[in-house]
Amino acid sequence: MNDAPVASRAPAAAAAPRARCRVVVMAKAPLPGLAKTRLIPALGADGAARLARRMLDHALHQALAAGVGAVELCATPDAAHAAFDAWRTLPLRWSDQGGGDLGQRMHHAIERALGEARTALLIGTDAPALDAAVLRAAAGALDDHDAVFVPALDGGYALIGVRRAAATLLLGGVAWSTSRVMAVTRERLHAHGWRYAELGPVADIDEPADLRHLPPHWRT
Repeated sequence: MNDAPVASRAPAAAAAPRARCRVVVMAKAPLPGLAKTRLIPALGADGAARLARRMLDHALHQALAAGVGAVELCATPDAAHAAFDAWRTLPLRWSDQGGGDLGQRMHHAIERALGEARTALLIGTDAPALDAAVLRAAAGALDDHDAVFVPALDGGYALIGVRRAAATLLLGGVAWSTSRVMAVTRERLHAHGWRYAELGPVADIDEPADLRHLPPHWRT
């Protein structure tokens, strides 16, 4: 019989708990000729880029002010681009959008976020009405819903939030930038039995006619 002492095994370290939420802001570099190109007929290339910078700044500060979780700037053409240098001092996570269509890029961003947080909210920069209060309401809706949306007046949506991996269920094969985006998404949600919430619709600023929806103090 071997009476040698048996070495005790150290308990395995407990996995760090996931954060409640990750807010992902998807944005193009606010450069003339790259950002908000459909507004160029009304604002010129430089004016459209200036508005894009203001909208990006607003989106990031509102996401941080919401206080629901870490904020990630998911950028194109890449997060290292000098056009994003004005926001380097903010407490942001940084990532590249990568390739593929909009749905594929959104899917990758959401899956990455759900790897570190229990829920994920994803927004663009086109809807100034998406403020901190709306983001807090969206994060709260995910406590008892599988998904949450802020529809856009043009038939799309300005925010998607999920607590399941989105995969192609919601984001694959969608005809983006059409008036049927939210309708198609609702059909898929119903077909697969997801419980979802919709908050009040907001205006995207994409076309010259949309400029009337800008906050009054932005219009100069």
